[in-house]
Amino acid sequence: MLRRTFIPAAAAAAVGYAQKTPLGIGFLGASHSHAQNKLKVVRSSSEYRLVGIAENDSKLSDQFKREGIALLSREELLRHPDIQIIAVESAVRDHSRDGKAVIEAGKHLHLEKAPADRYQDFEQIIKLAAERNRLVQVGYMWRYHPGIGKALEAAREGWLGQVYLLKAVIGNQLPAKRRPEWAEFTGGVMFELGCHVIDPMVRLMGKPKKVTPILQTAAGSHDSFRDNTVATLEWDHIIGIVQATSVQHDSSRSRTFEIHGTNGSAIVNPIEPPKMTINLAKAAGPYKAGAQPIEMPVYERFVDDFAELAAAIRGQGKLRVTPREDLLVEDAVLRCSGMA
Repeated sequence: MLRRTFIPAAAAAAVGYAQKTPLGIGFLGASHSHAQNKLKVVRSSSEYRLVGIAENDSKLSDQFKREGIALLSREELLRHPDIQIIAVESAVRDHSRDGKAVIEAGKHLHLEKAPADRYQDFEQIIKLAAERNRLVQVGYMWRYHPGIGKALEAAREGWLGQVYLLKAVIGNQLPAKRRPEWAEFTGGVMFELGCHVIDPMVRLMGKPKKVTPILQTAAGSHDSFRDNTVATLEWDHIIGIVQATSVQHDSSRSRTFEIHGTNGSAIVNPIEPPKMTINLAKAAGPYKAGAQPIEMPVYERFVDDFAELAAAIRGQGKLRVTPREDLLVEDAVLRCSGMA
Protein backbone atom coordinates (compact mmCIF):
# COMPACT_ATOMS: atom_id res chain seq x y z
CA MET A 1 0.00 0.00 0.00
CA LEU A 2 1.34 3.44 -0.91
CA ARG A 3 2.17 5.72 2.03
CA ARG A 4 -0.30 8.40 0.91
CA THR A 5 -3.16 5.89 1.04
CA PHE A 6 -1.93 4.07 4.13
CA ILE A 7 -1.99 7.13 6.41
CA PRO A 8 -5.69 8.03 5.83
CA ALA A 9 -6.61 4.35 6.11
CA ALA A 10 -4.71 4.02 9.37
CA ALA A 11 -6.32 7.17 10.72
CA ALA A 12 -9.77 5.88 9.81
CA ALA A 13 -8.99 2.56 11.48
CA ALA A 14 -7.86 4.37 14.63
CA VAL A 15 -11.09 6.38 14.72
CA GLY A 16 -13.13 3.21 14.25
CA TYR A 17 -11.23 1.49 17.06
CA ALA A 18 -11.78 4.47 19.36
CA GLN A 19 -15.49 4.43 18.63
CA LYS A 20 -15.73 0.71 19.43
CA THR A 21 -13.56 0.77 22.54
CA PRO A 22 -15.64 1.10 25.72
CA LEU A 23 -15.32 4.43 27.49
CA GLY A 24 -13.77 4.27 30.93
CA ILE A 25 -16.18 5.47 33.61
CA GLY A 26 -15.83 5.89 37.35
CA PHE A 27 -18.27 6.76 40.12
CA LEU A 28 -17.44 9.43 42.67
CA GLY A 29 -19.74 8.36 45.46
CA ALA A 30 -22.52 5.81 45.22
CA SER A 31 -24.76 6.72 48.15
CA HIS A 32 -27.44 8.50 46.11
CA SER A 33 -30.64 6.53 45.60
CA HIS A 34 -30.12 6.55 41.81
CA ALA A 35 -26.58 5.17 41.97
CA GLN A 36 -27.41 1.47 41.98
CA ASN A 37 -29.56 1.70 38.84
CA LYS A 38 -26.93 3.76 37.06
CA LEU A 39 -24.24 1.26 37.97
CA LYS A 40 -26.41 -1.48 36.55
CA VAL A 41 -26.90 0.46 33.31
CA VAL A 42 -23.21 1.22 32.68
CA ARG A 43 -22.10 -2.30 33.65
CA SER A 44 -24.51 -3.83 31.14
CA SER A 45 -23.65 -1.38 28.35
CA SER A 46 -21.04 -2.17 25.70
CA GLU A 47 -20.32 1.57 25.53
CA TYR A 48 -18.73 1.65 28.98
CA ARG A 49 -16.15 -0.05 31.15
CA LEU A 50 -16.54 0.57 34.87
CA VAL A 51 -13.02 1.29 36.10
CA GLY A 52 -13.79 1.87 39.76
CA ILE A 53 -15.73 3.61 42.50
CA ALA A 54 -14.66 5.99 45.26
CA GLU A 55 -17.02 5.49 48.19
CA ASN A 56 -16.38 5.93 51.92
CA ASP A 57 -19.45 4.12 53.23
CA SER A 58 -18.21 0.77 54.54
CA LYS A 59 -21.44 -1.13 53.76
CA LEU A 60 -21.43 0.05 50.16
CA SER A 61 -17.70 -0.61 49.83
CA ASP A 62 -18.16 -4.18 51.06
CA GLN A 63 -20.96 -4.67 48.55
CA PHE A 64 -18.79 -3.44 45.69
CA LYS A 65 -15.92 -5.70 46.77
CA ARG A 66 -18.24 -8.70 46.65
CA GLU A 67 -19.30 -7.65 43.16
CA GLY A 68 -15.71 -7.45 42.00
CA ILE A 69 -15.70 -3.66 41.48
CA ALA A 70 -12.40 -1.88 42.08
CA LEU A 71 -12.42 0.55 45.01
CA LEU A 72 -10.34 3.68 44.49
CA SER A 73 -9.52 6.67 46.61
CA ARG A 74 -10.98 10.00 45.57
CA GLU A 75 -7.62 11.13 44.16
CA GLU A 76 -6.99 7.84 42.38
CA LEU A 77 -10.37 8.10 40.69
CA LEU A 78 -9.90 11.72 39.60
CA ARG A 79 -6.40 11.08 38.24
CA HIS A 80 -6.98 7.66 36.68
CA PRO A 81 -5.73 7.72 33.06
CA ASP A 82 -8.31 5.17 31.85
CA ILE A 83 -11.31 7.16 33.06
CA GLN A 84 -12.90 9.59 30.61
CA ILE A 85 -16.19 10.14 32.47
CA ILE A 86 -17.06 10.35 36.14
CA ALA A 87 -20.58 10.01 37.47
CA VAL A 88 -21.08 11.97 40.69
CA GLU A 89 -23.51 9.98 42.85
CA SER A 90 -22.52 11.32 46.26
CA ALA A 91 -24.75 12.98 48.86
CA VAL A 92 -26.62 16.01 47.49
CA ARG A 93 -24.66 18.41 49.71
CA ASP A 94 -21.47 17.29 47.92
CA HIS A 95 -22.67 17.42 44.31
CA SER A 96 -21.30 20.84 43.42
CA ARG A 97 -17.95 20.23 45.15
CA ASP A 98 -17.51 16.84 43.51
CA GLY A 99 -18.75 18.02 40.11
CA LYS A 100 -16.22 20.85 40.09
CA ALA A 101 -13.42 18.44 41.03
CA VAL A 102 -14.32 16.18 38.10
CA ILE A 103 -14.14 19.03 35.58
CA GLU A 104 -10.90 20.29 37.08
CA ALA A 105 -9.49 16.78 36.66
CA GLY A 106 -10.25 16.99 32.93
CA LYS A 107 -13.04 14.40 32.89
CA HIS A 108 -16.52 14.55 31.39
CA LEU A 109 -19.22 14.75 34.05
CA HIS A 110 -22.53 13.04 34.72
CA LEU A 111 -23.84 14.99 37.71
CA GLU A 112 -26.67 13.63 39.82
CA LYS A 113 -29.58 15.94 40.53
CA ALA A 114 -29.86 18.42 42.11
CA PRO A 115 -26.51 19.59 40.70
CA ALA A 116 -26.06 22.22 43.43
CA ASP A 117 -27.91 23.89 46.28
CA ARG A 118 -26.54 27.30 45.23
CA TYR A 119 -26.92 28.67 41.72
CA GLN A 120 -23.45 30.20 41.57
CA ASP A 121 -21.83 26.85 42.34
CA PHE A 122 -23.49 25.15 39.39
CA GLU A 123 -22.82 28.17 37.19
CA GLN A 124 -19.13 27.79 37.98
CA ILE A 125 -19.18 24.13 36.93
CA ILE A 126 -20.80 25.02 33.61
CA LYS A 127 -18.26 27.80 33.03
CA LEU A 128 -15.29 25.55 33.83
CA ALA A 129 -16.64 22.81 31.56
CA ALA A 130 -16.95 25.25 28.65
CA GLU A 131 -13.39 26.50 29.20
CA ARG A 132 -12.02 22.95 29.27
CA ASN A 133 -14.24 21.54 26.53
CA ARG A 134 -15.83 18.98 28.84
CA LEU A 135 -19.42 17.75 28.75
CA VAL A 136 -21.82 18.06 31.68
CA GLN A 137 -24.95 15.92 31.81
CA VAL A 138 -27.35 16.42 34.72
CA GLY A 139 -29.15 13.33 35.97
CA TYR A 140 -32.82 14.32 36.03
CA MET A 141 -34.39 10.91 35.65
CA TRP A 142 -37.11 11.67 33.06
CA ARG A 143 -35.23 13.71 30.46
CA TYR A 144 -35.42 10.72 28.12
CA HIS A 145 -38.89 9.55 29.15
CA PRO A 146 -40.90 8.68 26.02
CA GLY A 147 -44.24 10.01 27.30
CA ILE A 148 -42.90 13.30 28.62
CA GLY A 149 -40.93 13.64 25.39
CA LYS A 150 -44.05 13.21 23.26
CA ALA A 151 -46.01 15.66 25.43
CA LEU A 152 -43.27 18.28 24.99
CA GLU A 153 -43.21 17.60 21.25
CA ALA A 154 -46.97 18.10 20.97
CA ALA A 155 -46.68 21.45 22.74
CA ARG A 156 -43.66 22.64 20.76
CA GLU A 157 -45.24 21.72 17.42
CA GLY A 158 -48.41 23.61 18.26
CA TRP A 159 -50.60 20.51 18.10
CA LEU A 160 -52.15 21.34 21.50
CA GLY A 161 -52.92 24.92 20.43
CA GLN A 162 -51.90 27.75 22.73
CA VAL A 163 -50.57 26.24 25.94
CA TYR A 164 -52.14 27.78 29.05
CA LEU A 165 -51.48 25.25 31.84
CA LEU A 166 -48.81 22.77 32.90
CA LYS A 167 -49.41 20.49 35.87
CA ALA A 168 -47.33 17.85 37.58
CA VAL A 169 -47.73 15.69 40.66
CA ILE A 170 -44.85 13.72 42.10
CA GLY A 171 -44.72 12.02 45.47
CA ASN A 172 -43.43 9.17 47.55
CA GLN A 173 -43.75 7.82 51.06
CA LEU A 174 -40.30 8.50 52.43
CA PRO A 175 -39.07 6.14 55.18
CA ALA A 176 -38.74 7.92 58.52
CA LYS A 177 -35.01 7.20 58.71
CA ARG A 178 -34.42 9.24 55.54
CA ARG A 179 -36.35 12.32 56.60
CA PRO A 180 -33.33 14.03 58.24
CA GLU A 181 -31.38 13.64 54.98
CA TRP A 182 -34.11 15.34 52.92
CA ALA A 183 -34.72 17.96 55.62
CA GLU A 184 -31.19 19.25 55.16
CA PHE A 185 -32.42 21.67 52.50
CA THR A 186 -35.13 24.32 52.94
CA GLY A 187 -36.95 23.11 49.84
CA GLY A 188 -37.51 19.63 51.27
CA VAL A 189 -39.36 17.34 48.90
CA MET A 190 -39.75 20.08 46.26
CA PHE A 191 -35.97 20.31 45.97
CA GLU A 192 -35.37 16.55 46.15
CA LEU A 193 -38.28 15.25 44.08
CA GLY A 194 -40.15 18.15 42.50
CA CYS A 195 -37.06 19.03 40.49
CA HIS A 196 -37.76 16.09 38.14
CA VAL A 197 -40.97 17.68 36.82
CA ILE A 198 -39.82 21.31 37.08
CA ASP A 199 -37.11 20.29 34.61
CA PRO A 200 -39.36 19.56 31.57
CA MET A 201 -41.61 22.53 32.34
CA VAL A 202 -38.72 24.97 32.20
CA ARG A 203 -37.12 23.32 29.17
CA LEU A 204 -40.43 23.85 27.38
CA MET A 205 -41.34 27.33 28.59
CA GLY A 206 -38.04 28.97 29.57
CA LYS A 207 -37.42 31.08 32.64
CA PRO A 208 -40.62 31.79 34.60
CA LYS A 209 -41.38 35.44 35.34
CA LYS A 210 -42.66 34.60 38.80
CA VAL A 211 -42.38 31.62 41.13
CA THR A 212 -44.34 31.12 44.34
CA PRO A 213 -43.35 28.24 46.64
CA ILE A 214 -45.59 26.86 49.39
CA LEU A 215 -43.48 24.66 51.64
CA GLN A 216 -45.26 22.94 54.51
CA THR A 217 -44.73 20.09 56.92
CA ALA A 218 -47.74 17.79 56.93
CA ALA A 219 -49.87 17.33 60.02
CA GLY A 220 -48.54 14.48 62.13
CA SER A 221 -44.93 15.03 61.09
CA HIS A 222 -42.66 15.77 64.03
CA ASP A 223 -39.68 17.43 62.37
CA SER A 224 -38.83 20.36 60.11
CA PHE A 225 -38.81 18.43 56.83
CA ARG A 226 -40.99 20.21 54.24
CA ASP A 227 -42.86 17.15 53.03
CA ASN A 228 -46.05 18.79 51.70
CA THR A 229 -45.24 21.32 48.99
CA VAL A 230 -46.63 23.18 45.99
CA ALA A 231 -45.01 25.67 43.64
CA THR A 232 -46.59 27.84 40.99
CA LEU A 233 -44.62 29.10 38.01
CA GLU A 234 -45.89 31.94 35.83
CA TRP A 235 -45.11 32.85 32.24
CA ASP A 236 -47.09 35.18 29.95
CA HIS A 237 -50.65 33.76 29.93
CA ILE A 238 -49.38 30.38 31.18
CA ILE A 239 -49.42 28.83 34.66
CA GLY A 240 -47.38 25.88 35.92
CA ILE A 241 -48.34 23.95 39.05
CA VAL A 242 -46.05 21.43 40.74
CA GLN A 243 -47.19 19.37 43.72
CA ALA A 244 -44.55 17.34 45.57
CA THR A 245 -45.09 15.33 48.73
CA SER A 246 -43.32 12.64 50.74
CA VAL A 247 -46.28 11.37 52.72
CA GLN A 248 -48.37 9.83 49.95
CA HIS A 249 -49.42 6.19 49.97
CA ASP A 250 -49.15 4.35 46.65
CA SER A 251 -47.74 7.51 45.09
CA SER A 252 -46.64 5.97 41.79
CA ARG A 253 -50.28 5.86 40.62
CA SER A 254 -50.61 9.62 41.07
CA ARG A 255 -47.39 10.71 39.38
CA THR A 256 -48.55 12.85 36.48
CA PHE A 257 -47.21 15.28 33.91
CA GLU A 258 -49.79 17.31 31.98
CA ILE A 259 -49.75 19.98 29.28
CA HIS A 260 -53.05 21.72 28.40
CA GLY A 261 -53.66 23.92 25.38
CA THR A 262 -56.58 25.50 23.54
CA ASN A 263 -56.77 22.51 21.16
CA GLY A 264 -56.36 19.80 23.73
CA SER A 265 -54.12 18.10 26.25
CA ALA A 266 -51.27 15.63 26.62
CA ILE A 267 -51.36 13.71 29.90
CA VAL A 268 -48.75 11.23 31.10
CA ASN A 269 -50.18 9.11 33.93
CA PRO A 270 -48.73 7.10 35.43
CA ILE A 271 -45.24 8.22 34.57
CA GLU A 272 -43.83 4.76 35.27
CA PRO A 273 -44.57 2.47 33.58
CA PRO A 274 -45.33 5.15 30.96
CA LYS A 275 -48.88 5.70 29.82
CA MET A 276 -49.98 8.70 27.80
CA THR A 277 -53.25 10.09 26.46
CA ILE A 278 -53.67 12.81 23.84
CA ASN A 279 -57.10 14.47 23.66
CA LEU A 280 -57.59 16.98 20.83
CA ALA A 281 -60.52 19.10 19.71
CA LYS A 282 -59.20 19.02 16.13
CA ALA A 283 -56.75 16.61 14.52
CA ALA A 284 -53.19 17.89 14.54
CA GLY A 285 -49.83 16.43 13.58
CA PRO A 286 -49.98 12.63 13.77
CA TYR A 287 -53.00 12.68 16.10
CA LYS A 288 -56.70 12.46 15.30
CA ALA A 289 -59.44 14.37 17.10
CA GLY A 290 -60.68 12.96 20.40
CA ALA A 291 -59.09 11.08 23.25
CA GLN A 292 -56.53 8.47 22.25
CA PRO A 293 -54.01 6.41 24.21
CA ILE A 294 -50.53 6.61 22.71
CA GLU A 295 -48.48 3.44 22.70
CA MET A 296 -45.30 3.77 24.70
CA PRO A 297 -42.09 1.76 24.23
CA VAL A 298 -40.52 -0.18 27.07
CA TYR A 299 -38.72 2.36 29.21
CA GLU A 300 -35.85 1.93 31.67
CA ARG A 301 -34.42 4.88 33.52
CA PHE A 302 -30.94 6.12 32.60
CA VAL A 303 -30.35 3.81 29.62
CA ASP A 304 -30.87 6.55 27.03
CA ASP A 305 -29.05 9.12 29.19
CA PHE A 306 -25.81 7.17 29.18
CA ALA A 307 -26.18 6.11 25.54
CA GLU A 308 -26.48 9.75 24.48
CA LEU A 309 -23.56 10.76 26.71
CA ALA A 310 -21.32 8.14 25.10
CA ALA A 311 -22.32 9.28 21.60
CA ALA A 312 -21.64 12.92 22.48
CA ILE A 313 -18.20 12.12 23.88
CA ARG A 314 -17.38 10.18 20.71
CA GLY A 315 -18.48 13.15 18.59
CA GLN A 316 -21.45 11.25 17.16
CA GLY A 317 -24.12 13.62 18.46
CA LYS A 318 -24.93 16.26 21.05
CA LEU A 319 -26.56 16.23 24.44
CA ARG A 320 -30.19 17.21 24.02
CA VAL A 321 -30.10 19.63 26.94
CA THR A 322 -27.80 22.63 26.53
CA PRO A 323 -25.76 24.24 29.34
CA ARG A 324 -28.02 27.30 29.11
CA GLU A 325 -31.10 25.13 29.65
CA ASP A 326 -29.42 23.41 32.58
CA LEU A 327 -28.82 26.79 34.21
CA LEU A 328 -32.44 27.85 33.65
CA VAL A 329 -33.65 24.63 35.28
CA GLU A 330 -31.30 25.08 38.24
CA ASP A 331 -32.58 28.63 38.76
CA ALA A 332 -36.21 27.50 38.67
CA VAL A 333 -35.65 24.51 40.97
CA LEU A 334 -34.04 26.76 43.60
CA ARG A 335 -36.82 29.35 43.30
CA CYS A 336 -39.54 26.69 43.59
CA SER A 337 -37.71 25.37 46.66
CA GLY A 338 -37.38 28.75 48.39
CA MET A 339 -33.61 28.44 48.06
CA ALA A 340 -32.79 31.07 45.42
